[in-house]
Amino acid sequence: MIASDGYEMSVGEIINLYRDNELIIHPAYQRLFRWSSSKKTRFIESLLLGIPIPPIFVFQTEKGLWELIDGLQRLSTIFEFVGILKSRDGDGTKVEPATLEGTKFLPDLNDKAWKAGHGTEGIGNSAQLYIKRSRIRVEILKKESDPSAKYELFQRLNTGGAVLTEQEVRNCTALMINPKFHEWLVGLSQHPAFAKTTAQTEEALRKQTGVELALRFLAFRNVPYTSGLDVHEYLDEALIKMAGDSNFPSKTEEKVFQRTFNLLEAALGSDAFKRWDGKEFTGKFLMSLFEVTATGTSQNLNAIEKLGSNKTEKFITQRSKDLWSNPIFDKNSGAGIRGTTRLTNLLPMAKDFFKP
Repeated sequence: MIASDGYEMSVGEIINLYRDNELIIHPAYQRLFRWSSSKKTRFIESLLLGIPIPPIFVFQTEKGLWELIDGLQRLSTIFEFVGILKSRDGDGTKVEPATLEGTKFLPDLNDKAWKAGHGTEGIGNSAQLYIKRSRIRVEILKKESDPSAKYELFQRLNTGGAVLTEQEVRNCTALMINPKFHEWLVGLSQHPAFAKTTAQTEEALRKQTGVELALRFLAFRNVPYTSGLDVHEYLDEALIKMAGDSNFPSKTEEKVFQRTFNLLEAALGSDAFKRWDGKEFTGKFLMSLFEVTATGTSQNLNAIEKLGSNKTEKFITQRSKDLWSNPIFDKNSGAGIRGTTRLTNLLPMAKDFFKP
């Protein structure tokens, strides 16, 4: 059940709430503030032109504070322009106030700041008042709502746009549920052997792909996949379940994670999840390989380790080659195969395939 309320507030009132620490933006969520200078300017211009602004969504905590769910780019633009935006490092410092660019309708905005100073001209008192008197509707998710409603709302509002990736949305969801779990998950993604075997590009790192891969690994081991369920919905649900479980065996899972990727790194290095063409491992990282190889290896750790280091490396390398002649893998790992089909057919075979 969702208990909600909502009403219009002036931008000035919202500024005061943020300044008084009554409107909370978590530092890790703040790091996703990435509007360009021109987009920030167009938003400020919209306020000055009186163009209606979409509502923001907040969650009301037990203490009555508001925790921002949706509206990061808009509110951060306002706070940065006014000069009160807190640093994304969470150390209490302020971000340098922004200046505007000229626009088609308001060319005089070029190089203007909220206040004059240091050789920069301000927008003036009348424009400041107009912005502060502009109104934005605030939709409030009350604390009486179902505990999962906040996460569900956040995911639905933030998924599918160009601003956040699926995993960035999950990162913020994890922060809302259990900040320590989020930090732990990020720590796993930085494990040297994991980073090397997954061979992530700069673009993948920016999109938090490593964190998503670490989440997939944990989810496959701890939350059974339901056939037909959208893969991203499955990962969303798995994250909420694991992060919200006070008895989740994080220490055990961390050791399994490290042992698994240490073995894969020793055997194959950065080729661990690449295609075997009959002569060499080649190409880019393949998700289907990761899902079968990492999961299957983790499920047979003790038996594989008992082989001894030299035999262990040979076993993993040979099984990684043999995978390409396996009819089930061949049928369900190619381009155009839906994620639901892939997981339904590949996850069940992983354990037996990597059994010594």
